[in-house]
Amino acid sequence: MSAEAADREAATSSRPCTPPQTCWFEFLLEESLLEKHLLKPCPDPAPVQLIVQFLEQASKPSVNEQNQVQPPPDNKRNRILKLLALKVAAHLKWDLDILEKSLSVPVLNMLLNELLCISKVPPGTKHVDMDIATLPPTTAMAILLYNRWAIRTIVQSSFPVKQAKPGPPQLSVMNQMQQEKELTENILKVLKEQAADSILVLEAALKLNKDLYVHTMRTLDLLAMEPGMVNGETESSTAGLKIKTEEMQCQVCYDLGAVYFQQGSTNSAVYENAREKFFRTKELIAEIGSLSLHCTIDEKRLAGYCQACDVLVPSSDSTSQQLTPYSQVHICLRSGNYQEVIKIFTEDNLTFSLPVQFRQSVLRELFQKAQQGNEALEEICFKVCACNTVRDVLEGRTISVQFNQLFLRSNKEKIDFLLEVCSRSINLEKTSDSLKGNMAAFLKNVCLGLEDLQYVFMISSHELFITLLKDEERKLLVDQMRKRSPRVNLCIKPVTSFYDIPASASVNIGQLEHQLILSVDPWRIRQILIELHGMTSERQFWTVSNKWEVPSVYSGVILGIKDNLTRDLVYILMAKGLHCSTVKDFAHAKQLFAACLELVTEFSPKLRQVMLNEMLLLDIHTHEAGTGQSGERPPSDLISRVRGYLEMRLPDIPLRQVIAEECVAFMLNWRENEYLTLQVPAFLLQSNPYVKLGQLLAATCKELPGPKESRRTAKDLWEVVVQICSVSSQHKRGNDGRVSLIKQRESTLGIMYRSELLSFIKKLREPLVLTIIVSLFVKLHNVREDIVNDITAEHISIWPSSIPNLQSVDFEAVAITVKELVRYTLSINPNNHSWLIIQADIYFATNQYSAALHYYLQAGAVCSDFFNKAVPPDVYTDQVIKRMIKCCSLLNCHTQVAILCQFLREIDYKTAFKSLQEQNSHDAMDSYYDYIWDVTILEYLTCILS
Repeated sequence: MSAEAADREAATSSRPCTPPQTCWFEFLLEESLLEKHLLKPCPDPAPVQLIVQFLEQASKPSVNEQNQVQPPPDNKRNRILKLLALKVAAHLKWDLDILEKSLSVPVLNMLLNELLCISKVPPGTKHVDMDIATLPPTTAMAILLYNRWAIRTIVQSSFPVKQAKPGPPQLSVMNQMQQEKELTENILKVLKEQAADSILVLEAALKLNKDLYVHTMRTLDLLAMEPGMVNGETESSTAGLKIKTEEMQCQVCYDLGAVYFQQGSTNSAVYENAREKFFRTKELIAEIGSLSLHCTIDEKRLAGYCQACDVLVPSSDSTSQQLTPYSQVHICLRSGNYQEVIKIFTEDNLTFSLPVQFRQSVLRELFQKAQQGNEALEEICFKVCACNTVRDVLEGRTISVQFNQLFLRSNKEKIDFLLEVCSRSINLEKTSDSLKGNMAAFLKNVCLGLEDLQYVFMISSHELFITLLKDEERKLLVDQMRKRSPRVNLCIKPVTSFYDIPASASVNIGQLEHQLILSVDPWRIRQILIELHGMTSERQFWTVSNKWEVPSVYSGVILGIKDNLTRDLVYILMAKGLHCSTVKDFAHAKQLFAACLELVTEFSPKLRQVMLNEMLLLDIHTHEAGTGQSGERPPSDLISRVRGYLEMRLPDIPLRQVIAEECVAFMLNWRENEYLTLQVPAFLLQSNPYVKLGQLLAATCKELPGPKESRRTAKDLWEVVVQICSVSSQHKRGNDGRVSLIKQRESTLGIMYRSELLSFIKKLREPLVLTIIVSLFVKLHNVREDIVNDITAEHISIWPSSIPNLQSVDFEAVAITVKELVRYTLSINPNNHSWLIIQADIYFATNQYSAALHYYLQAGAVCSDFFNKAVPPDVYTDQVIKRMIKCCSLLNCHTQVAILCQFLREIDYKTAFKSLQEQNSHDAMDSYYDYIWDVTILEYLTCILS
């Protein structure tokens, strides 16, 4: 319909009784019922949906008589639709919180641009060049609304967004989402380029000392009228919704503070501006009150911003008593006053005001500094760790591995400090019995873990220990310690025995190394290493066994750890975990990896990600070897983690190729073809060859039911595999000037080497994917010009029938690959008749007729219940039967040849008669005559026998 026709129809249509479901916006447009609709208690559709629909209809492109797409026409209907969208926004009082929450960036951008247009803002003019103080109130307010939205959108785009779970993928929906994403990115790019101008505009607005007005539904109607119908009201009049100066400044200050805070991550000096704006916002809220109709500020978020600014930019006139604990800790860390941090943490053990996560983050920061070579921080790390451990004990949490690792190298100073922290962290008069019980159990376990009785006595004789534990508990603990420690009875002269002679240090080290090699218990491994390092500091115990192998991509990072004990422990835990995974001892592998993950999390984000990747691979292997074998689908969490690994873009993280292989194979094996074909990010296809190969395989599987001409992906997959199987020739010029071919090398132009492709294929189990791959290599094998006997395969017709450059393909390697693939597929499913036929064809092509006949018969047996039913004709085709006939003939089983000739669609009498004339036959001859049913062959047989 043309624009003029639409206008006429809008003017002449009659009033319907009820609005049709499909054109409710036309109903509102024609009858001016928008205000009545918006005043309903629960209008359906909702106001924000109306904005979207109005703007979508107004921005629809038109098609002229030559079927050419034209921009949306500027006709009366489209102008009214845009006006209706503005009126809905005015009904919502231009609340950016509501509009941003419900409208996408492109829609809100279009809406605010229409507001600028109707507010008489000259198009193409920079807002920063306009003097807001001299503009009409509604025009100035429109400019402020747009620029506030611009910087709010920039800030919002810097936050991480949790991706919504995709529903069933539809191509049209995916295309629409991609278009909206690209449009949003383009708008964000422009907004970021104009961010400095938007900030200047808003800073200028803070200098205004007059009230502003924003358009209402009435003022928008007035603007839409002809100039003579405005009844004396002008743009500079007070028509519209009044926004007080304080309300406007409050909103602007808050938005400016947010953008300054966001910029502070790259320029810390800007945090001072953010602090100033946020504290001014708090003052303005106090002035206007939190119940203001036109100023909605998230006060909890504002308080968080103010607290963060206090930490990042403490006020110069604030004393330490006025600072929050967060600010105090932050200032102490920056100034290196670590003793004050310990004091704050100890005092916090009484109040529990600091979150545990914050305390752990401080400890991680100190650990990282210590790992970078600051040895003076090792003692501080222990003290902070002890404070955190006491907090964990009081709240009933388990003790961290870090504390056990640091405390096992105990000395008098460490025992004294731990007892001091415990004493200062509990108020015996006010503390509940449960907290006292937690502390008593902790002190008792510390005693049981100590080897030196001197240290045990220090704890057991301490006032806190005596107060918390009853006499019976203390006596029981002392008895346990006495039984565990060796005693010398002075009343009896000891009898010297060979076994009582103490072993030398080297013998003890050897015994501990032997235990270290055999143990798979992470806790025991750690204890052994601590003992070994206590005996000697010269040895590198990760070299004890040459069976401990860690991939080279990891070893460089692990061996770079400066602490010898930590380095040995991480290396051995990973090596033993990888070995357990290889021998399918998945339970011990999980324990070892979990202990290693907990250890490295505290000081190395890089090794933490490495361990998460290895645990993902372990979980894949565990599922495939367990419930996956029975066909049970993996949990959705595991599939999500595999997607997360494939999409990971963390720099400097060492990655093993085998994990990428296993992840793509996992997605193919569990038929996640939709993700591989439609949802996989584009950058992955360029950076990860296994994802590219997986996408082509998944897309080919999806296209199989379609017509042959639609299988474009199959052609792409063919070209990729041909490139992988190609060779490059290396030439050499001799002394006589002749050029001779001296060597052929595997081409480096493919996305991977043939050996890597074969290794990847051997991780697949999905029958359809394997069938496609086998048929591709079979077709590639058949393309050779010197092939006499083709190999048949399912879906072989989807591949191209020729190659432009036959000399570039290494057909010997292709033949070897075909044999290996068929051998592997039959190990997956030995009863697949298609793969059995291919194996038989391979033997037939290589003149191994007995083996070929065996597999032809096996293929017929598996699909006919061992010949209790007829073999399907698509299995025993004429070509298969003719090859079976040739096999029997060359094996001198001539009677069987005559029997097989009867199975052909057109019985081959000539071959049957010739075979029956043979005098020397290696089969049972007379015993097979009962299986000849064709009358012509029987008559001929009777004739020659008589």
